[in-house]
Amino acid sequence: MKALVSVKRVADYNVKVRPKADGSGVELANVKMSMNPFDEIAVEEAVRLKEKGLITEVVVVSCGLSQCQETLRVALAMGADRAILVETAVELQPLAVAKLLHALVGREAPQLIVLGKQAIDDDSNQTGQMLAALGGWPQATFASKLSIDGGQIQVKREVDGGLETLLLTLPAVVTTDLRLNEPRYATLPNIMKAKKKPLETLTPEMLGVEVTPRIKTLRVTVPAERAVGIKVPDVLTLLEKLNEINVL
Repeated sequence: MKALVSVKRVADYNVKVRPKADGSGVELANVKMSMNPFDEIAVEEAVRLKEKGLITEVVVVSCGLSQCQETLRVALAMGADRAILVETAVELQPLAVAKLLHALVGREAPQLIVLGKQAIDDDSNQTGQMLAALGGWPQATFASKLSIDGGQIQVKREVDGGLETLLLTLPAVVTTDLRLNEPRYATLPNIMKAKKKPLETLTPEMLGVEVTPRIKTLRVTVPAERAVGIKVPDVLTLLEKLNEINVL
């Protein structure tokens, strides 16, 4: 059984991002980049399934600039077997990424497709769902636990009322949540080994996919600063203040 895992290169979660001077987007020059944290969880889960003997091969995929090779090498160092980069300088939006992954699924024929539930740069939370819709495959989002038994996969996911358990027939799409696992660190020996693992480079044109953006970002601005809070001596004063600002 083969697993296909999608990973995205984003600004590191420890970096405080800021808009560009012209407001056209987020400033990424000289900013530390890393793998999307939810995608790290996806890679870790696929590698664990392989270590259990439930998966024979883990293929990681990234779409974007040539620098995404660094992100793919990290995934290879974590235990993935090979990598595919769909290289393009075009701004990729969720639907375009879903179409690229759909084309790769048709090419690779994996039984399990694993993605992070969302990327921390745009927080769209759309790619996994769009991919499942394009392929007509069953999907389980926000997975907090999963297990494979034969041609089926059981997924537990957190919902407002507690836990929901789904049973999906493979092939299927799963998006990972934070509580699924704790990703391992890529050790130096594995980082060195990852340099020898195969990394194939493709383009959207080679896959026959049109990736022209359909949504235009008009402006990116910094959120308004929160007003300074005040202390009140008692509940009665609190109610009076809330009434003044029409909260009650």
